[in-house]
Amino acid sequence: MEIKKQIEKAKQGDQTAFTFLLDYYWNEVYSFMLIRTENETDAEDITIETFSKAFDKISTYNNEFQFNTWLIAIAKNGHIDLLRKRKSSLFVEITEDEDQKAHNVADTTPSVEDKLITEQNLSQLLKFIKELKPHYQEVIQMRYFQEMSYQEIANKIDEPLSNVKIKILRAKNLLAEIIQKGK
Repeated sequence: MEIKKQIEKAKQGDQTAFTFLLDYYWNEVYSFMLIRTENETDAEDITIETFSKAFDKISTYNNEFQFNTWLIAIAKNGHIDLLRKRKSSLFVEITEDEDQKAHNVADTTPSVEDKLITEQNLSQLLKFIKELKPHYQEVIQMRYFQEMSYQEIANKIDEPLSNVKIKILRAKNLLAEIIQKGK
């Protein structure tokens, strides 16, 4: 019942509900993709893309089906797309117009994780950040130390805006967990 409430809140644009769903289903989608891809980086990239697409299209989700089944279907399609891209030597560039259409998955108001991050002693914080995977370190560093906008980060790392928002959300959640364990 709690999941259905969170999905409904997410459909209304509730950021906390998005975070809840990401945290709740991350391991399931990631584990599924890890088995399929046998590659941590690919599994993580596809999982990020899955949540990005799911949050962009959450209004199309049909409550008659399980939410995790819907996410897994998106992930499978993402994996198929990745395989097709690798088979094709063509590089398809994401246009700025497509990038601008990305829905606002993560807003800019400071969250609990943001407050934890900024309250920590800097040297201790840097030690915790080094425990993250390099691509999470990179987006945290750009967002919180270089104070870059989501769009600036997307441009710099050449990824869609919605993927950057999911990566930052995931990085903040992982960092908050590391900080809590370190206390």
